[in-house]
Amino acid sequence: MFGKLEEVVKKYNELQETLSSDKIVENPNLMIECSKALREIESIVEKYKEYKAKNSDLEYIKDSLKNEKDTEMREMMHEELKELEEVLPILEKELKLLLLPKDKNDDKNVIVEIRGGAGGDEASLFAGNLFRMYSRYAERKRWKMEIMEKQEMGLGGLKEIVFSINGLGAYSKLKFESGVHRVQRVPETESQGRVHTSTATVAVLPEIEDIQEVKIDVKDLKIDTYRSGGAGGQHVNMTDSAVRITHLPTGIVVQCQDERSQLKNREKAMKHLGSKLYEMECEKQRSQVENQRRLQVGTGDRSEKIRTYNYPQGRITDHRIKYTVYQLDAFLDGDLDEMIDALITFNQAEMLSSSVE
Repeated sequence: MFGKLEEVVKKYNELQETLSSDKIVENPNLMIECSKALREIESIVEKYKEYKAKNSDLEYIKDSLKNEKDTEMREMMHEELKELEEVLPILEKELKLLLLPKDKNDDKNVIVEIRGGAGGDEASLFAGNLFRMYSRYAERKRWKMEIMEKQEMGLGGLKEIVFSINGLGAYSKLKFESGVHRVQRVPETESQGRVHTSTATVAVLPEIEDIQEVKIDVKDLKIDTYRSGGAGGQHVNMTDSAVRITHLPTGIVVQCQDERSQLKNREKAMKHLGSKLYEMECEKQRSQVENQRRLQVGTGDRSEKIRTYNYPQGRITDHRIKYTVYQLDAFLDGDLDEMIDALITFNQAEMLSSSVE
C-alpha cells in the first residue's frame, strides 16, 4: 500500500510543477487536465500526510520514553502514545479505501427506469410509490429530475416511468438500486385483510453525457414519431412530437414524449439509448469479472430480487447485505441515506477483502 501512496505523492508533485510551469500558458487544456487530476488525488495526499505526521509523532514519543525519567511526563507521553496507536489503524483503513479503484461512472447523472412487475394493479401502484420515493430523495439532495417517458395506470399507478436525475454523485448513490423490489401489504381492494406480494423492477443507468462515447450507427436505428398522449384540453400535443427509437441489432426500444419539441425528445431518447447500450457493454465486462469473484452486494441485474418492503411490519430489508430499516414511512418519503450508506460500506469492505486476497 505504501508503495502506491508514494507513487501518488510523486504524481501530485509532478502535477503541481506542471501547473506552475510555462506549459500551462501555451496549452490551456493542460491546465484543465492537471487541475482535474489533482482534485482526484488531493484527498489521498492530504490523508497520507496526516498519517505520516502521526506515525512520526509515535516514533518520537517511543524514543523519548527511553530516556524520560519524570513520572508525570511519562504518564502524559503514554496517554498520547495510546491515542496515536488508536488513530493510526483508522487512518490506514481510510487510506486503503481512498486507494480502491474508482468507478468511472460515480460522478455521472443517471437515467432510472421503473416498471410494474408481478401483481397487476398493485404492482403498478408500487411502481408509483417507488417513483415518489426516488423523487423525494432527489429533492433532499437538491438534484434535478426530469421525466422522459411515463405510462400511467388507474388509481395513480404506473405501468412504466423513465426519468433522469442530474446531480453530482447521483450514480454513486443510486447504482445499487437496480433489481427487483418486492412489496408485501394489504391492498385497499382486499376485503379479507390478506397480505399480497407484488414486485416492480428498477434499472439505474449512468447517463452518457456525450453520445459519441457509444458507437451508434444511424443505419441501425428505426425512428418513429407519434402524437404524445395527454389528459386532454389545452395541454394535449397536437403534433407528432413524441419519438420512439428502435436499435435494430439489440432490439432495444426507447421513447420520449415529455418535451413539445420533436428535436428535444429525439435528443433525450438518443441519450437514453446510449446509456442502455453503454450499460450493456459494462454488463459484459462485469460478467467476466464475476467469473473470478462476485461482490455479494449484487450484480445490478434487474432480475435479481434485492429488497422487500413489508408494510405490516413497517420494515425494509435489503437481501444482498441482510440489512433492515424499520422507518418504512420515512424511507418511502425519500430518507434512503441509511440504506444507501450501508450498501456503499458493504461494497467497500468487499473490495478491500478482494484486494487483500
